[in-house]
Amino acid sequence: MKINLLPIGARFEYDGQIYTKTGPITATAEKGGQRMIPRHAALRPVDGYTPPPESTTRKLDEKTVLDAFEAYHATALRLAEGLGKAELEQARTKFLAALGH
Repeated sequence: MKINLLPIGARFEYDGQIYTKTGPITATAEKGGQRMIPRHAALRPVDGYTPPPESTTRKLDEKTVLDAFEAYHATALRLAEGLGKAELEQARTKFLAALGH
């Protein structure tokens, strides 16, 4: 298991020691001392922790994304009040082109 799958406070074994996760890539050893845990490190959870399923990402349909973007873009143009409107339009064009529109 990787460190990013563990919640803060979860205990795990790494390099023969037991640690408690204290940050995104930091942990405190049972014997004291902080350590950075590499994101690629293979960890063994203790205390029976089971990570959530990996497929927790939700899928958005294209229309939802485009509608949200256009709403954001309209607000940005209104707030720009003339300053940077050309740059915003260029950014919009590039964004839509990257999506194949």
